[in-house]
Amino acid sequence: MKIGLFFGSFNPIHIGHLIIANHLLNETDLEKIWMVVSPHNPLKSENSLLNEYHRLHLVQLATENDPRIKASEIEFSLSRPSYTCDTLIHITEKYPEHEFAVIMGSDSFQNIHRWKNYTFITQHYPIYIYNRPGHTIEETHGAKIIYMDAPLLPISATQIRALVREGKSLRYLVPDKVLEEIERGGYYRK
Repeated sequence: MKIGLFFGSFNPIHIGHLIIANHLLNETDLEKIWMVVSPHNPLKSENSLLNEYHRLHLVQLATENDPRIKASEIEFSLSRPSYTCDTLIHITEKYPEHEFAVIMGSDSFQNIHRWKNYTFITQHYPIYIYNRPGHTIEETHGAKIIYMDAPLLPISATQIRALVREGKSLRYLVPDKVLEEIERGGYYRK
């Protein structure tokens, strides 16, 4: 089975993430997408992250009715911070029956040269890139790239966290079950 790995902090997951995943499943040869919740991205501050198990639960709630999309905690058992190359080695060894690809925005790919062992990733895994405005790929680093013009919404997890702190509505920005859990758990208020 061909599985796309959509890595992210998902702090929190929002409809923009889900629209991209759905578009890739509809328009590419990917059969499933695993939303890989990263406990600690080395390029982000850990201070602003909700506990990884809460973030995983939010991804599970967001995807529970779509059998094509799975919330993955595979990085929870690996050393921290999370490095994509290490996760790819681990996941490929653990699930040799599957073929894996990486999903990322063109903004992330522009920084791939800053990633640990990025040449391993670019040489061994196809990369499905959804274009982000203002982030054109000029250097492919030898990667097998599949470009996608996925529908993008100008929303971000940072914006969602700010709305929570300001006591404003998240309706239509996150799935209803995610909204209910954020409110019930008091997440992102501080």
